[in-house]
Amino acid sequence: MSAMRAIGLAVVMCGAIGAPCLASLGDAREAPSAVEGAQGTATAAATAAAPGAVRPVLTAAEMERFLLNADIKATIKVSKGVTKARQVRMSDGQLTHDAQVQDVDISMPFFQVDPKHSEVNFKDSYRYNIAAYRLSLLLGLDNVPMSVERVVDHKPSAVTWWLDDVKMEEGDRKKLKTQPYGPNPVRTLGYLSIMRVFDELIQNRDRNLGNMMWSSDWKLWMIDHTRAFRLGKDLLSPKTVERCERSFFAKMKELNAPQVTEVMGKTLTKDEIAALIARRDALVKLIEGRIAEFGEDKILFTIS
Repeated sequence: MSAMRAIGLAVVMCGAIGAPCLASLGDAREAPSAVEGAQGTATAAATAAAPGAVRPVLTAAEMERFLLNADIKATIKVSKGVTKARQVRMSDGQLTHDAQVQDVDISMPFFQVDPKHSEVNFKDSYRYNIAAYRLSLLLGLDNVPMSVERVVDHKPSAVTWWLDDVKMEEGDRKKLKTQPYGPNPVRTLGYLSIMRVFDELIQNRDRNLGNMMWSSDWKLWMIDHTRAFRLGKDLLSPKTVERCERSFFAKMKELNAPQVTEVMGKTLTKDEIAALIARRDALVKLIEGRIAEFGEDKILFTIS
């Protein structure tokens, strides 16, 4: 998909979602921010805005144009992980904001993930960050950060908007002694349910406590999807899919291969899209079965 077509998709979809796109004004020559890690290990300090900086609201087109064209002024931090994701500071002369750059693109016939887990046809690719963002728009979700494809240091890369206003990771939330589910537990549990369905749909093999980020308004942001979009057509953990957000479910049922192919361009292969649609079918069957058994009001919900 061309850059302009991608921008057009973001404008239409983000406009429908109504999600604000935030950036920070500042000078790219300033000292590095307080952020000390890749987005996947960011903490409550992980904000790209300088203290007291004004955060103008950007349209989706403005945000995507910035990620595609702004100059990379400095590397703030390189992660210690396998993917070597790095936080960079970008500027177009008027706007300064941080982004995450990932250029990992590994393919192995067999990979030992850890002593207890291995994977055949293993892939770890920047492409899947972009695909996850584009798919989230099709599904009406507004909690996967914008990610675009861009050549950085002569390598095709995913350049992803660095999240503003991060409060904590999921691991930190679990450690809270008071109100671990925030001021609105029903809403928090709803976001966790959305994540479980989304991860089954994309067959995400690497959801962990460090790539689940909570903003100060208790929205769950799902980040880092480089080990998703596998070719398996079966659900990995169907028992974790108990409920689904109502509009998400409706849009998921509407997905079709030609639509996904048009939106993804070269980001996903034909086989990866076919597997995605097969998992969608399995999810719809599972959720409709739960609705028949327990009632729609017990299974479908709306995030308030």
